[in-house]
Amino acid sequence: MTQKRLCLVIPSLQAGGMERVIAELASYFADQQCEVHLAILTKGELFYQLNKKVIVHKPKFIFNQKFRYYHILKTIIFLRKTLNSLKPYSVLSFGETYNSFVLLSALGLKQRIFVSDRSRPDKGWGTFHETLRRILYPKASGIISQTNYSLEFLGKITGHKNIKVIPNPVNTTMIVENVRKNVVLYIGRLVSTKRIDLLLEVFSKSKYKEWVLWIIGDGPERNFLEEQSRNLGVENSVRFWGSQKNIGDFYQQSKIFALTSVSEGFPNALLEAMSYGLGCISFDCLSGPSDLIKDNQNGFLIPILNKDEFLVRLELLQSDEMLLNKLSHNAISTAKQYSISKIGQDYLNFIAS
Repeated sequence: MTQKRLCLVIPSLQAGGMERVIAELASYFADQQCEVHLAILTKGELFYQLNKKVIVHKPKFIFNQKFRYYHILKTIIFLRKTLNSLKPYSVLSFGETYNSFVLLSALGLKQRIFVSDRSRPDKGWGTFHETLRRILYPKASGIISQTNYSLEFLGKITGHKNIKVIPNPVNTTMIVENVRKNVVLYIGRLVSTKRIDLLLEVFSKSKYKEWVLWIIGDGPERNFLEEQSRNLGVENSVRFWGSQKNIGDFYQQSKIFALTSVSEGFPNALLEAMSYGLGCISFDCLSGPSDLIKDNQNGFLIPILNKDEFLVRLELLQSDEMLLNKLSHNAISTAKQYSISKIGQDYLNFIAS
């Protein structure tokens, strides 16, 4: 069998959901006898570990926002030269605001380009990016959606006939049997769309004061959220851990995972929490959580922005150990359907068939 050369493209490999996924896919493809190249469009440290067989390509220049359009052009030239030199069997690109530039870079090269949007599908990216997507996405060999809603949305705006739903993989790590703590866990970026302010507000109203809230991640809202925890009088029960590499340790120690996002593409942290057997509670935002959670079976789905209902379900999980165990058991079973061996093979079948 001839070894197939694949090129994966991503803006960076810093901490983040899509970065983790592409790192895992690259490593999985390399183990499937593929020659795997990873083109990273900005310089910077690699947060995620890669299979040693993955060949990394990075530009030699540093992207400077002061000369934005000049460096966009340089990035397109870098990527075009890379693709032309490699002549891969297929190219897989992640990231809404970069996928169009990847397609633009490959014009005339007659290469098979597959693109995947990673945020909420109908999120506004401005007229420029949305126009590029409408013009260039139809030129892709295929589009990968993370959810059924995304498939319907992209089908309407692009008219593309080769769109496939492939969710994100999760590492089904062996769970270490240890005593879990009374911890409500949040993992993700500290940005406004995650509505961690609502999570703090709900947590502060819970009558079970022996519980603590751990917030893993960083972002522009951190100072505001720390100040809010003080204003709510729960600063001694809330810990901001910042970005962490060993997030498995935090899942292992916690009992409940809470997600108050109003916008998701595919909630990686939610799937990871389910794989570790946490009792999960999430707003039923437009895209993502409902693909994973069946309400009252493997977690709780709360009508979006309904803080009162969120509090009721949170207190139920905090007080009912039998219910927590039932949801935990079912969540683990659900997560097994998203193993890297299954999801990675679905990707490979789609882009390298």
